[in-house]
Amino acid sequence: MKDLKVIITLVLVMFTWGINVSALKYLVTYFDPITMTSMRIMSAAILVFVILFFLKKIRLPRNKEWIYIVGGAATNVVMHHYFLAEGLSRTSAANGGLILGLGPLLTATLAVFILKEKITGVRALGFLFGGIGVSIVVLGGSGTLGKTSFGDVEIFLSILSQAISFMLIKKASKTMDARLLTGYMMLVGSVILVIVALIKEPGGFAEFSKGTSTVWGVFIFSALIATAVGHMAYNSAIQTIGAARASIFLNFNTFFALIGASIFLGESIYPAHFIGLIFIVAGVILGSGSLEMLIRSRNKPVPPVG
Repeated sequence: MKDLKVIITLVLVMFTWGINVSALKYLVTYFDPITMTSMRIMSAAILVFVILFFLKKIRLPRNKEWIYIVGGAATNVVMHHYFLAEGLSRTSAANGGLILGLGPLLTATLAVFILKEKITGVRALGFLFGGIGVSIVVLGGSGTLGKTSFGDVEIFLSILSQAISFMLIKKASKTMDARLLTGYMMLVGSVILVIVALIKEPGGFAEFSKGTSTVWGVFIFSALIATAVGHMAYNSAIQTIGAARASIFLNFNTFFALIGASIFLGESIYPAHFIGLIFIVAGVILGSGSLEMLIRSRNKPVPPVG
């Protein structure tokens, strides 16, 4: 039952993250990307701490926990978002989508070697199906891949840094609540991104004066719902079911991003996208352990009555 709640939560998180892709595409037409990202993550960090204040979960990190916080902020916030923003501006959407689709596989591989998590044959098949599904979804929209560029390398570094951060989050969550860890990581990471933005986009903060009520509404959704609440829930899932199992749900991102782009940006959806969704759903069912959990529950002996 506990796993089922986590699974439902993760699907909802993936939905908000998918819609958030359209939100970010919309926001970067008004604001400079790194400046906007720094303010978005800082706003998310503030909300996380407000929520944790009412939950009475705030405390200062202990000695070793600072290492995980700084490491997580550098990989999950700074490197991931910086390389993603830079890479997507230099490569095709198809290339970027396929490389981002490596996330679950990279996370599972690192989890096996670093966290000693066990990946069964059924779950390995799930990761394969998920990868096939992401490939079909991405290629279904473009039909081709662009030439390899430095942007592809940056996208790979983005997803690799995020996968590494999941290892740090899992280790840190042994002594610190994953939600509190999320807040500290966002706070430290956003401060670093503000410094980067001041250097790379010196006039970026002045652009915020151009925001309309619609723009700020999209910003609030992106910062507070998708980033703050979404990352709190996702990192809590890593603490509960492990990095590898949680990462398989990232395959949903591509499909939900396409749905959002179709609804909000008017982009096309093709039959291949729904074929890809079938593989993604199959991959999640197998890779998350849902099928194994269902089989175990069916084979569990019924206790005698009376």
